[in-house]
Amino acid sequence: MNKKLENGLLAIWVVSLVATLGSLYFSEIRQYTPCEMCWYQRILMYPIVILTTVAYIQKNARIALTTAVFACIGGSISLYHYGIQKLDFLQASAPACGLVPCTGQYINWLGFITIPFLALTAFVIIAAISFYMLRVLKEEK
Repeated sequence: MNKKLENGLLAIWVVSLVATLGSLYFSEIRQYTPCEMCWYQRILMYPIVILTTVAYIQKNARIALTTAVFACIGGSISLYHYGIQKLDFLQASAPACGLVPCTGQYINWLGFITIPFLALTAFVIIAAISFYMLRVLKEEK
């Protein structure tokens, strides 16, 4: 595995680890109860940390396809979740999310940075690196 792929795996691992630790900070330390959509985003983010750890040890850059799929699905959920928080016409059709409404905003830094926005940012970075790695893998063949 070349250095570009190794660095890509490491970058995906770092981004997913920071996102995972951030979500745990908000729920376990700040005591913010995650809504249902936040749980779906976590379900897609947490495995990326484990998968890239194993892939980095095994020097297996082909995991980029899996991380790309997880990131695209997670990013789509994050984008929708962010939309129902910030766009009035989506708030009216927001699903009922149990005890915690999905339209709630525990944080709203600078007027636009919410928890789903942070997750979306991480998923976009992971997807971009994954697609870059897939292109590098294709060029190596």
